[in-house]
Amino acid sequence: MAVRKVLRMTFADAGGNRFIITIPDPRDDLTQDEILSAMDTIIQKNIFQGRGGDLISKLDARIVETSSTDYYNP
Repeated sequence: MAVRKVLRMTFADAGGNRFIITIPDPRDDLTQDEILSAMDTIIQKNIFQGRGGDLISKLDARIVETSSTDYYNP
């Protein structure tokens, strides 16, 4: 069984749209403070823009683990 782990950070842009950044294979010892600090930096420096403009607030941050089992892989 393969397990995939990603950090998913969700922001709101100026138009009220959600903007999601997904980072594969986050460190196992990643802290909430580090994640929130990174999100603040992304917002403050306007690193990304959503469909509705600048990212203006944090909505959510989570580690998502997905497992898969191959039954056939030629």
